[in-house]
Order: sequence, then structure tokens, then C-alpha cells
Amino acid sequence: MHLRAVAFGTSSNIRYYRWCRLLFDPREYPGIFVSILVRNNVHTAGTGRTAMVFSHGFGCDQNMWRHVWPAFQDQFRIILFDHVGAGRSDLKAYDSRKYSHLEGYADDVVEIGNELRLRDAVFVGHSVSAMVGLLASIRAPSMFRSLVMVGPSPRYIDDDGYLGGFKQQQIDELLDLLSDNHMGWSTTMAPVIMGNPDRPELGQELTNSFCRTDPSIAKEFARVTFYSDNRADLTRVTIPSLILQCSEDLIAPVAVGEYMHRQMPNSKLVILKATGHCPNLSAPEEVISAMRAFVSN
Repeated sequence: MHLRAVAFGTSSNIRYYRWCRLLFDPREYPGIFVSILVRNNVHTAGTGRTAMVFSHGFGCDQNMWRHVWPAFQDQFRIILFDHVGAGRSDLKAYDSRKYSHLEGYADDVVEIGNELRLRDAVFVGHSVSAMVGLLASIRAPSMFRSLVMVGPSPRYIDDDGYLGGFKQQQIDELLDLLSDNHMGWSTTMAPVIMGNPDRPELGQELTNSFCRTDPSIAKEFARVTFYSDNRADLTRVTIPSLILQCSEDLIAPVAVGEYMHRQMPNSKLVILKATGHCPNLSAPEEVISAMRAFVSN
């Protein structure tokens, strides 16, 4: 199992830098002069001709896929990256205006795809990244041929005729706590989100990941995530989509997966035996099995 950093000295990058310097003041926009692939800490592996892009969820980084992607490296070209503000991405590239909505993260995915010349790739997104991939597929229809959505939710707050799993007041209080005490929030919430209390090491890993995130960025990303509403975008996706929902998940209950399946015309819903919100860590074999059956078709 070996990851490769992507080469950055390409002619397209050089043209990009020159173009940026003509249009932007580097003192105002320091992040824009960083290579897209450096900005998002992009790594590749595998020998396949078709790409499989893995995208992590809130408070995590690409390492959260380490139990899953190696199973596909003989068949696919694996692409791993960190969202700006997470992992080893370039924190100087973080822009509160750009990332005040999920479309900003989707734009990054499209930029990475264009830089790597991706076409007909498979996008695998966990949690909020499932919606990021959905938006990216709408923006660049030829870039992705299918979506794998692990624990997705188009809206976390209940609405008339829709069960998202949380009341508005619950989300407000959750985000207020995060804003007031990032470390305390991480220590309390990560084990609850992970589930599987009989395996405390999983909750500890997620806690550590949350605590490593810059508190100000974590606060903003959490607000973007939990206040998002992408229900209207579901019907716009026509490519084959696999929805993997855990049998017990505090963040994305089964009802959410069932709703998405009804709204997405070319989707398949699989209810995993796994519990918690991170089956890529707690039950990778089950995730791999469902993904293999999907991509083989």
C-alpha cells in the first residue's frame, strides 16, 4: 500500500499562477497562488484507468479512508485529498466567504478533477462530502460516472414532511457549544457520532481528529454542514448512485437514506448492519463489499 504525492510543476499550473498574478493581489488572496493539488494535499495510488475519488467528512481527513481504498487500488486509480481547512491542506487557502456554503467545497473537487483530467470517475463521499460530491457531479457532468454516498444527508434539520434527525433548537445548541468550547465539544460528541461504545478506540480516534481541526474553521464548517439543505438537488442527479446508510446512526438515520432513494431517480439504497456514523472505520469490510457489488455493475 503506497500513496504518491502528485507532481505539481505542470504547464497548466504555471499558466494558472501567471493568470492569478494578473488578476489578484497576493496580499489579499494568499491561498490562490498555491497549486490546487498542494492546497488540498492530493495523493494518488493504484493502477487502474478509471479514477475513484475519496472525500472525507467533517472534522476528518483522507486518513479516514485507509481501511477502504486499498481494496480498490488494483482496479482503480485512487485519488485522496483533504478539504481546505482539514488534515494537511493549506490552511492559508481557507476563505470564509468561499466556504460559507457547500458549493465552495464542490468547486474545489471540480478543480482537482480538472487538474487531474478526470472523466467518468467514481466519487466516494462520507457524510457531508456525499453532498459535496453530488454538487460537483452536477457542476461537471462528465467528470463522474457514479456516486457512492456513505452516511449522507441532504438536510439535518426536520421540516414539514421530512425527518432529518434533529430539531432546529438542537442544532443551534450543538453549534453554540462548539463555538464556546471546541475541545469539550469534540470530546463529548465524537464518541456519540462514532457509536460502537464497545470499541472505545474508534471514538478516541474521531475525538483526536476533531481536536486537530482548527477551531475557527471547524465552527464555520459545522454551521455550513448542519444548516445545509440540498433536498432540491437530489432530483438533478441522474448518474447511478449508491446510498449506504447504517442501521443505527445518530447523524443520518435510516429515514434520511430512504428519502434520498425516493428522490434520486437512479439510486440504490443499502442498509448496512454497521452502526454509528463512520462505517469506513467501524465496518470497512461491509462498506467494501457493498461498493464492489455496485461498481462491478
